[in-house]
Amino acid sequence: MSSRRPPRGEYIETDTGNKVARKATLVGTQNIILGGKTVIQPDVMIRGDLVRTIQPASQSATGAAPNNTAVSIGRYCFLSRGCCLRPPGRLYKGAFTYMPLRIGDHVFVGPASVVQAASIGSHVHIGAKVAIGEFAIVKDYVRILDGTVVPPHMVIPSFSIVAGQPARLIGEVPEGGHEAFELRDLYRTVGNNPQPTPV
Repeated sequence: MSSRRPPRGEYIETDTGNKVARKATLVGTQNIILGGKTVIQPDVMIRGDLVRTIQPASQSATGAAPNNTAVSIGRYCFLSRGCCLRPPGRLYKGAFTYMPLRIGDHVFVGPASVVQAASIGSHVHIGAKVAIGEFAIVKDYVRILDGTVVPPHMVIPSFSIVAGQPARLIGEVPEGGHEAFELRDLYRTVGNNPQPTPV
């Protein structure tokens, strides 16, 4: 007996082209912004529930709606299996609060990596089993090699290659090496109707 309904795919595809695995865990989805064409693989955890609890005084005085974005992710990002995105938290005016985690476009996060940065630029490749500490800032065109531990508050300049525990600069992304950060082709290989990677 054949069922008339199409089989449920492994991924849910949104109107903006995001491909979110059914087995991914997105907590507090109302506080997570996806820019479009982003892939979230199974076993990914995004903690959108960790939102800023204290509003800046200027907002509460004007009665403006609070900005509750916990995690914002740009276009063509790829979150590999088992990685975790968590907004960084700190004491602010005597109370513990979280600050938003912002990720640019064409960012690859490797399997089993944990990101608690303040911001990740665009065209960044984060390897497998990388830990990015709270409030770290990663600029554009950065490659973080597998197993690297980026300490809290570290700023990684653009076009850097970093590795080690703790992370240190080991090289520069060569000129012309920027195409390696493009994730459009990788995006096409995932989802319910994957296309093979072009050779």
